[in-house]
Amino acid sequence: MTLYRRFDSVLAPCQAMADRLRDWGLDHVRVQPLGVDLQRFHPRWCDPALRQELGLARGTRLLVFIGRNSSEKNIDILLATMRRLGRGYHLLLMGPGMPHQVPENVTTVNRCCGSHEVARVLASSDAMLHAGTRETFGLIAQEAMASGIPVVGARAGALEENVPLGAGILCRPLDPDAMADACQSLFRNDVAVSGRYARRYVERHFSWENAMHILLQHYRELLAGDRQVGFGLQHQ
Repeated sequence: MTLYRRFDSVLAPCQAMADRLRDWGLDHVRVQPLGVDLQRFHPRWCDPALRQELGLARGTRLLVFIGRNSSEKNIDILLATMRRLGRGYHLLLMGPGMPHQVPENVTTVNRCCGSHEVARVLASSDAMLHAGTRETFGLIAQEAMASGIPVVGARAGALEENVPLGAGILCRPLDPDAMADACQSLFRNDVAVSGRYARRYVERHFSWENAMHILLQHYRELLAGDRQVGFGLQHQ
C-alpha cells in the first residue's frame, strides 16, 4: 500500500476491488474496466464439429470453463456440480493444471490454449460455468458473453458486477447444489436469447473502444490540474 499511496491515481478493474482498496486506506481510486476483442470473440466462430469431437449425444448441454487450475477458480466446485447434473450435461475444462480424475461428463484439455482455439470453443458451447469467487474483472466470462453464450457463475467478485440479469444466472458461491440448480434454470429458458443479450451487453460496456475512452477520461481529469501525474494499476 505504501507504493500505491505515492500515485495520483490508482486504477482497479471493478468496483468491488476499488471499494476494497478504499477500505485499506487508499484515496484516488478509479474503476478502469478491461476491454474484450469483439472480433476475436464472436458467435460466428461457432463450429458444430466440436460436439462430434467430444462424442456428445444429441441434445447434450455443453458447458465450458477456460482458465488455470488455481485455488481461487474452485475447479472442485465445477466437478461437484457436474456430478449433480449427470447425463445430459457435459463440461469441457481447458487450461494448465486441470485434474486427471474427473466425472464421466467432464473432458479436460490440460494445457495453455491459443486465442483462436478458445474463441472456437466458447462460441461452440451452450454456456460458461464459472465458480471463481475472487475475480477482479472476469475476462474469460466477458469473452464467453462476447461469443454469444450466457454465464452460470458465483455471485461474488467482479462476476456479480459484470454478468447482468438476462446474460446468465449467478448463484450462491461454493455451493454445487446451487450451481446445478442455476444450470437447470438457465436451460429451462431460451439460452440462445440469453446469449444474444450477453453479446450486446459486452458490445455496449466492454469493447476496447469503451475501455480506452474511460482511460483517457481518467487522464483528462488528472491533467486538468496541469500537474505531473503518476498512475498505479492494481490487480490480483
